[in-house]
Amino acid sequence: MSLRRRLPTNAPAWPPDYQRLVLAQVDSTNAEAQRRAGSLSGPCWILGLRQTDGRGRRGRAWADPAGNFAATLALRSSDGPARLALRTFTAALALREALISVTGLDKAFALKWPNDVLLNGGKLSGILLESAGQGVLALGIGVNLRDAPPADPDAAFAPVSLRAETGVTVTPEQFLDHLGPAFATWETRLTTYGFEPVRAAFLAHVARLREPLVARTQAETLHGVFETIDETGALVLNTAQGRRTVPAADIHFP
Repeated sequence: MSLRRRLPTNAPAWPPDYQRLVLAQVDSTNAEAQRRAGSLSGPCWILGLRQTDGRGRRGRAWADPAGNFAATLALRSSDGPARLALRTFTAALALREALISVTGLDKAFALKWPNDVLLNGGKLSGILLESAGQGVLALGIGVNLRDAPPADPDAAFAPVSLRAETGVTVTPEQFLDHLGPAFATWETRLTTYGFEPVRAAFLAHVARLREPLVARTQAETLHGVFETIDETGALVLNTAQGRRTVPAADIHFP
């Protein structure tokens, strides 16, 4: 049986409280969320079928070939910054579930702390969390569904695409059909039970747990063994100088 035949015909039911907006072209779905922040009555997925000015973490450009997935969830919340940042973990878990749903695969997908999904060891997706203003969080998600962009020599992982690695072709609209319900489920778990079940699920699927890695912050480069993530979502490393807690860093695997 070919992998393509594993693409399900029926997606989970769309969460009733979530709106969706599909745009033929947009500069940036996160920027669009900022423009619409004042008019949103509830959570809204903004999907751009063509994104011309996407961006990633630390201001990096995000290449977005046609047929790939570029969307932002605009989510109104009164949570503080630390609590809002936990959505990177729920988004990563939802992404992984949606990818398994459309491919029928499981072990090929791993999570990289704090906000990437890896496929066969390559970077398949990225997540960018920003404030959209007026109490709205912009949760931007990019997935290389059809094609991988050119490799960045400074990036920790080479980009890969879902189609090239698995043989599965899925449209952005079809993928959103699976991602939207998955995220709504994880959002409910976070708001109902707190971060601990999210943390446990993330650790169950994270890459290189209890193995050596390199964490590069803006101030230093740390070498150590990936021990866990703590109750705030920070990376915990065992280094030669002792146990270190790292709230934010770029992760490289030696």
